[in-house]
Amino acid sequence: MEVSRRRFLSIGPVGVLGGSALGFDLTESINVKQRLRIEGATLAHSLCPYCAVGCSIIAYTRKAANGRTELLQIEGDPDSPVNEGTLCPKGATSLQLAVSRRRVPEPLYRAPGAAGWTKVSWEFMLDRLARNIKASRDATFVTQDAEGNVVNRCEGIAFAGGAAFSSEEGYLATKLMRGLGLVHLEQQARV
Repeated sequence: MEVSRRRFLSIGPVGVLGGSALGFDLTESINVKQRLRIEGATLAHSLCPYCAVGCSIIAYTRKAANGRTELLQIEGDPDSPVNEGTLCPKGATSLQLAVSRRRVPEPLYRAPGAAGWTKVSWEFMLDRLARNIKASRDATFVTQDAEGNVVNRCEGIAFAGGAAFSSEEGYLATKLMRGLGLVHLEQQARV
C-alpha cells in the first residue's frame, strides 16, 4: 500500500506510538504539532489563480472571533497529478495576494477630470461597467461587412478569459460574449 503524506499524518497517535517503539524521541515533534497555526483549521481545495497550468492548492481557513473567515495558510496539494504538491514562486505567494494590507477591498472610482479616487458601491460599479459596455457595443457594432453580408458583430470590445476558469466557466463566458457579438475572444486556459 502506498503511503501518501496525508495518510501518514492521519495515522496520528498510532504513528507516534510506533515511532516511540522504534526508539525515536518524539517529544519535540509533539510539542511543535501542538503549536501549529493550522491545527483545527478547515481544509479547502482550490486552484492557483495565476497561469493556465491549473495547480491544485490547499487553503486552511478558520472562523475568527468576529465571525469572518480567516485564511491561515496556502500550500500545494500533494495528491494532485498536475503539480504533486509543488507551487511556482507566484503560486507559493498567493496567500500574500489574498491577505495583503495593500489589497483594495472595495471598488474605487475616479471621475473624468478628478484628481483622486473615491469609494463607491458595487452596484454603482456594475451599473457603470454595464453602461460602458453598452456604449462601446453601440458605437462599434457592425451589421454588414463591405460586401453587404450580415455579420452582426462588435469590433470594439475584446474578452480574455481567466486561467483558473473551468471548462464550464469558459463555455459560459464565451456564450455570453458571443451573445454580445464579440469576435475578439481569448481563453488563457490551455490545459
